[in-house]
Amino acid sequence: MKLSEFSFELPEELIASQPSDNRDEAKLMVVHKETGQIEHRQFKDIVDYFDEGDVIVINDTKVFPARLYGNKEKTGAKIEVFLLRELNKESHLWDVLVDPARKIRVGNKLYFGDGDLVAEVIDNTTSRGRTIRFLFEGDDDEFYKIIDTLGETPIPDEIRNARPTPEAQPEDRDRYQTIYASQKGAVAAPSAGLHFTPHILKRMELKGVEVCPITLHIGLGTFANVEVEDLTKHKMESENYTISEETAEIVNKALDAKKKVCVVGTTSMRAVESSVSASSRLKENEGWTDRFIFPPYEFKIANTLITNFHKPQSTLLMSACAFGGFHTIMESYQVAIENKYNFFSYGDAMLII
Repeated sequence: MKLSEFSFELPEELIASQPSDNRDEAKLMVVHKETGQIEHRQFKDIVDYFDEGDVIVINDTKVFPARLYGNKEKTGAKIEVFLLRELNKESHLWDVLVDPARKIRVGNKLYFGDGDLVAEVIDNTTSRGRTIRFLFEGDDDEFYKIIDTLGETPIPDEIRNARPTPEAQPEDRDRYQTIYASQKGAVAAPSAGLHFTPHILKRMELKGVEVCPITLHIGLGTFANVEVEDLTKHKMESENYTISEETAEIVNKALDAKKKVCVVGTTSMRAVESSVSASSRLKENEGWTDRFIFPPYEFKIANTLITNFHKPQSTLLMSACAFGGFHTIMESYQVAIENKYNFFSYGDAMLII
């Protein structure tokens, strides 16, 4: 398919700059992919669509405060450093984005806080990319405590741009994080999971629905613009994922019993579809995936999907279309716009069933 086929006009006022007052009171559009039928519910109603023996696969990655503000040595110029991924724990070596890039060169020292953290630029990677080494002698736990203190929640640019001021707000620390986040390493939240509450998970448990985790650490590549019209030429950024033996066994039991296997978010979907056995079952795995899911695509594991409403021409929209059917999902997006659904990470949810 072509990039231009995933275009649509999205009114700016439908970009959610703030989350709903309560996580589970976001709108929920239920799309029946076989018939195209659409229902309008609230997210708290999602329990109604699952039965005993069904499985829900969540992504338990945890967002860390990856945006740091500091100063350049000597000149004191203000700089922003966005932590992308840790390359080496022992030497605190990181792949980062910097701004303004023209002022940050190899050999520069960067200071954060009152000198609580110092980094040295050791390499250029892209126009805005750098490799930096934090000059820190403590262990990893101590390092992350300082990052937690100095860093800012890395809310997406779409949310920042929709606000009067772009800075993250104190409440973003809690709301831009799923309630089950436990494995630190993401610079973006698995947004479909932001709607879950302890109450919903308890109701699922009482109904006999199994909720099991996988981990995929989401990078900025998930939100990168697609620059090519021919989608087969787009390259996704690799992201690290882990699928445990226990989760694989739970999912495969449900598949064998012809139950629902619902993945929460296109991130979870990318992980499970990257770890399929020769018999079309989920297998325990750990590694990196750059899988790009777009129509047409034959799904081996997931048969139900929870996702948010995504921006035009995004890889996330393409994955949703691959799952629910291109025409069905694109038409449902028009219905969402007509019914004032909110879009992006803090927006409303869709259940494709």
